[in-house]
Amino acid sequence: MKSGLPTAIDFFELAPENWIDLGGRYARDLREFTERFTFVCHGLSLSLGGLTPLDEVLLRKIKAFMAEHRMPLYTEHLSYCSDHGHLYDLMPIPPTAEAVKYVAARIRRVQDILEQKIAIENASYYVAAPIGEMDEPSFINAVLAEADCLLHLDVNNIYVNSVNFKFDPVDYLRRMPAERIVYMHMAGHYQEAPDLIIDTHGADVIDPVWRLLDSAYEILGVHPTCLERDFNIPPLSELMPEVKRIAEIQSRHRVRAVQAA
Repeated sequence: MKSGLPTAIDFFELAPENWIDLGGRYARDLREFTERFTFVCHGLSLSLGGLTPLDEVLLRKIKAFMAEHRMPLYTEHLSYCSDHGHLYDLMPIPPTAEAVKYVAARIRRVQDILEQKIAIENASYYVAAPIGEMDEPSFINAVLAEADCLLHLDVNNIYVNSVNFKFDPVDYLRRMPAERIVYMHMAGHYQEAPDLIIDTHGADVIDPVWRLLDSAYEILGVHPTCLERDFNIPPLSELMPEVKRIAEIQSRHRVRAVQAA
């Protein structure tokens, strides 16, 4: 145990939108945790691909929030979620050369305001963008290079999209730049139909996603990995087997790397 925390847990993730401007007991409770443990910020509503101006007021609040709680990293989804108002879903960005330059410019502006690099996360989606000049891995790589930002790789999202849009998830992994990855996500989902998965973060991780995580470490190396659970949240004791399984897979790959060296 580390200060009452199971040793398999190395860090926590939170959405700053849920905590900024909160005061009183909730603010005190959060401060008690962030003084003891490492936290990172994972944004939900910046809408990097949106057509409306970036919410720079929110960004400056995020910057102050991160400084107050000593959070070293901010990540956001490579998607859009607004159109003169929030859409309450993450929509895919048309993968075009024009979109690469547009989104990368917005990411660079975010990095200028926060005075640090951010990481973008590959998002899950259910309707393909109507116009496309490249596939998803090519689009992600182009944005990463143009913006010179980092990658937050969601393994479950790769699996979800691979089922919904029928591509090889392992080939997708092979095309990701390992040197830009800051951490990974694992999560459960809901199988709506044989060819449709909804990314809910509300269930246990299934075996194909565990196997894909194993492939991710094999191909891209071991990276910090966060277990997402947004609802149907059981007691910590029931989540710990999945957290420990992540740690065990990481340990196995580290041993292999040492042996290979």
